[in-house]
Amino acid sequence: MQSSGNERDGAHWWSDAANDPWRDPESPATMYAVPAAPGQPAPEQLPGPAYPRKRLVALVALAGVMTLTAGALGAAIGIGLSSPAEQRENLLGATHMAPAIAQRAPDSYAAVIGRVLPSVVTVRVPVAGGTALGSGFVVSKDGYVITNDHVVSGGSNVTVLFNDGSTAPAKVVGTDPESDVAVIKVSADGLTPVQLGDSDQVAVGDPVLAIGSPLALTSTVTSGIVSALDRTLVAGDAGQQRYYAAIQTDAAINHGNSGGPLLNSGGEVIGINSVIKSLATDDASSGNIGLAFAIPINQAKRVAEEIIKTGHARRTVIGARLEDSHKGVRLATVDPAGPAAGAGLRGGDVVVTIDGHQLAESADLIAMVRKYAPGTAVTVEFLRGSDRQRVTVTLVADAK
Repeated sequence: MQSSGNERDGAHWWSDAANDPWRDPESPATMYAVPAAPGQPAPEQLPGPAYPRKRLVALVALAGVMTLTAGALGAAIGIGLSSPAEQRENLLGATHMAPAIAQRAPDSYAAVIGRVLPSVVTVRVPVAGGTALGSGFVVSKDGYVITNDHVVSGGSNVTVLFNDGSTAPAKVVGTDPESDVAVIKVSADGLTPVQLGDSDQVAVGDPVLAIGSPLALTSTVTSGIVSALDRTLVAGDAGQQRYYAAIQTDAAINHGNSGGPLLNSGGEVIGINSVIKSLATDDASSGNIGLAFAIPINQAKRVAEEIIKTGHARRTVIGARLEDSHKGVRLATVDPAGPAAGAGLRGGDVVVTIDGHQLAESADLIAMVRKYAPGTAVTVEFLRGSDRQRVTVTLVADAK
């Protein structure tokens, strides 16, 4: 319970705070009724001013008639104006008449969600044995929708379900399996795109909202905070690995949330919900334990725009083959024409940070490099023997 300003200043609304029995639960307190004195009439029988008896009786009678008349008239008016439901409720006590439409502040969660829900869709993909479900969000009035690659991979005849219950077919425009971003397009009128935020401005502790279709429960909203930034992860199998430098959140995310938006408190999309950590030994039984991860929207937006323009996305590289090291990531070999060599790095160097992010294994460096657009200059700290050095590397797109 929060204290009021008066309590902080030492003043209290009760008259005797020091002796108030409710202030100290251990203090004895006694409740009792005050008996009437012998011969004293009950309070309602106390006499009024000393009117003569006849005059007093006349005044009391007149007052009684007026009271009964006014009461009957008021009751008749009240019964005539009240609905049957209100009449039944009034038998049990007065009820609060709420406004027809509850008002919400424009910056409240309820208002934010109300604005964004029409832009969030459920993505349905027929697969062997049933239908795979994921989520997505509309990013343009002409029907482009962003989702995860793993939501639409391995399927065709994609359809989307809107918040109002309508459906529309969708075609896959393109995907980028390594970054786990896909773009699909629907043909529908009156689409409302989301507002994209700036994931570079996100801070640990910021409040977030997640919207999607977990376990086929469409238009589900959960909330939490940003738990960590640039959480590097690798998922998938040997045939297709996906690299994430993710926004970590404790908002409840489950199967079916994949591809849906992670929003800031203003309703702007700051990430794509993509991965969860679980204690379960298999995907079928895994669920939320407060460890969820989203692709930063700045990265996803760049990848999506390249997919829309060219049908595929460029992959950002540093120009070296990597090995895990107990101190960081060892460069096994360096492409002589690549950006690493151009910055002075060479085989055998151990990269320990990139733009201040500590590296423990190769996946960390790959995920961080993929996060940046080609042409981005990053600061790389590395060890050459026992000598710690720092260089600036300008990343490029690979030749594929």
